[in-house]
Amino acid sequence: MTGSVWKALAEDNRRQILLLLREHDMFPSELAKHFDTTLAAVSTNLRILKDADLIKETREGQKKRYSINPKKTLEIKEFFDKMWGHNLEGLKEFVESKE
Repeated sequence: MTGSVWKALAEDNRRQILLLLREHDMFPSELAKHFDTTLAAVSTNLRILKDADLIKETREGQKKRYSINPKKTLEIKEFFDKMWGHNLEGLKEFVESKE
């Protein structure tokens, strides 16, 4: 069952987790150090991100390591490029014409 990408992105801590995982893969205990919350709360957020296919999970013995799913995050970028790309290009042209 796949969760909603947009619902997964709606929560600040989940967006922060994605930014941390963008830098490098991490275990839940490593991620938890960046938040003023419990390991259980971080694990819940990881499950929601995983259900939305935004992150991947790999097992290393008893532990789970998490990483960004680049394909899914690229889909989000492409959505915003389509949504705002034209407007941003117009802004760029406007600013450059004023120089």
